[in-house]
Amino acid sequence: MNDRITIEDVEIFAYHGVFPEEKQQGQVFLLTAVLTTDFSSAAKEDDLQKTVDYGKVCEIMAAAFTERSYDLIETAARRTAAAVLRSFDGVESLTLTVSKPHAPLSAALKTVSVTCTLQRHRVYLSIGSNIGDREAFLREAIRQLDEHPECTVKKVSSLINTEPYGGVEQEDFLNGAVLLETLLSPHELLQFLHQLEEQAGRKRTVRWGRRTLDLDILLYDRQVIEEEELQIPHIDMHNRRFVLEPMTEIAPFVRHPLLHKTMAELLKELKR
Repeated sequence: MNDRITIEDVEIFAYHGVFPEEKQQGQVFLLTAVLTTDFSSAAKEDDLQKTVDYGKVCEIMAAAFTERSYDLIETAARRTAAAVLRSFDGVESLTLTVSKPHAPLSAALKTVSVTCTLQRHRVYLSIGSNIGDREAFLREAIRQLDEHPECTVKKVSSLINTEPYGGVEQEDFLNGAVLLETLLSPHELLQFLHQLEEQAGRKRTVRWGRRTLDLDILLYDRQVIEEEELQIPHIDMHNRRFVLEPMTEIAPFVRHPLLHKTMAELLKELKR
C-alpha cells in the first residue's frame, strides 16, 4: 500500500512521566500519526466509508493516550498506535510520533519525541495437546491469543487426532492450525506463546514428549529467520501431516517461502 494519511501535531493533555509533578500536574503532548492504507476506491467514489475517518482516529488516539498514566512516552506511544490499528482494519501500518515539548529538563531544547511503527502481520501457528482435556487446552490457548491486545485470531482449523511424531511412545495428539493477525514481532510472539504453554503446565523434559500445550510459529508473513531459538518457517513443517492437513484446510494456497510450494502441494507430496 502506497497511500498515506498524515495527522500532525494533535494536542493531548495527559499525565505521563517519571517525575511526581508530571503525574500530578500533567502537560501537553503532540501526536503525529502516519497511516498506511489504500484509499484509491474512496478517492474514485468520493466515499468516506471507504477510507479512514481521521476524526475518529484522533478520538481513539486521545482516548488511548489518556486512558492511564505511564512513566514512559514510549509505552504510551505503542499502546496508542495499537489501539488505532485494532479499530481500523483498513490501516496496514501506523507510525506514531509522540512529542513532549515541556519535558522537565535542565537542557534548553525545543522538544523530546519518540517514534514507533506498528504493522499488521499474518502468522500461522500449529497447536497441539496430548495430555488431559486436549481440546480444552487448545480452546483456552485460542481464547487467550484472541484476547491479547495486539493479536486477533482470524481462522481456526478443525482439530484432528494424530499419532505421536518423533518416536517417543505416548498418547495421540489433538492438532490444529490458527491464522493470527498480530502487531507483535516474531520474538515477542514467541515469548507470549511460551507464556501460554507454561500457564497450561507444559514441562520441557523430553524432546517430542508429552505436553499439555504445544504452540509453534509455522509462518510469519514471508519472513525467513534462522536462529538458535527461532526458525521461521518452521524447520520441519513440510514433513508433518498433523501440520499440513490443518494448514491446507485454512490456507491451501499459501506458499512456503523457501520451498516455494503451497500447503496443498506439500501435503500431496507427503502423502505420496
